[in-house]
Amino acid sequence: MALATTLPEISEVIRVLAADSTPMASQLLASALERNEQFQVLEPVSDSASIVAAVLKEKPAVVVLSAERDGDPRRGFQFVREIVGSQPESRVIVLLDSSERSLVVEAFRAGARGVFCRSEALKSLAKCIHCVSQGQIWANTTQLRYLLDALGEALPLRTVDTRGAALLSRREQEVVRCVAEGLSNREIAQRLSLTEHTVKNYLFRIFDKLGVSKRVEVVLFAYSRGGAELAKPGDRGARNSVAGRKAAGDSAAVTRFPSVSVQG
Repeated sequence: MALATTLPEISEVIRVLAADSTPMASQLLASALERNEQFQVLEPVSDSASIVAAVLKEKPAVVVLSAERDGDPRRGFQFVREIVGSQPESRVIVLLDSSERSLVVEAFRAGARGVFCRSEALKSLAKCIHCVSQGQIWANTTQLRYLLDALGEALPLRTVDTRGAALLSRREQEVVRCVAEGLSNREIAQRLSLTEHTVKNYLFRIFDKLGVSKRVEVVLFAYSRGGAELAKPGDRGARNSVAGRKAAGDSAAVTRFPSVSVQG
């Protein structure tokens, strides 16, 4: 059974750029997407060298990009990073040949806002594009579990902008780390010697600074921009990795955060 939010009514046309693994595949994908009246499908990208230039010129709302480029199953991730760094307003969905764990995790680490497996129905891709264009994260339950599990494997989180400037204070980073461990507000307050009210205030400020509205999005936002690590509670100098997973990956936890679209 799918755990998903109701798809919102969208009156605005969504500009979409298709960049599949080959020129022919890109054209076929673009032709299929053009059947949806809510999409303005741009001229598909014919070669890898043109991807970033096309994004900068056309400024699509959503880029549907294949992980495989020029025979390399992972080369597309390089272009995801370049797009996110140079045109962050364009959200990227990565097309995968399979939901292999390492591919899913690397796609989100590169900055993708959604992953879509080719074995899924094309109508689901339309829903994926709609949700990602609205700022949601798109993944099925297995893919999201891969990502949340990876958070407990000492992979770094990042909360800096494209220029390397810190977005969050050290205390705010400590709160994000606690959220990543699956702690409740009460548990965060106990660990950091704060009141629950103060923890809520920190979370509101974090949501505002990162442009998100839910706890799981805080973790996904920081994780998908991997690089600089979050401050560990009580640590004043060293940089530390994330520890602990707790129950963050179970279905009950997922349903508390409806702005993440979880399919299947």
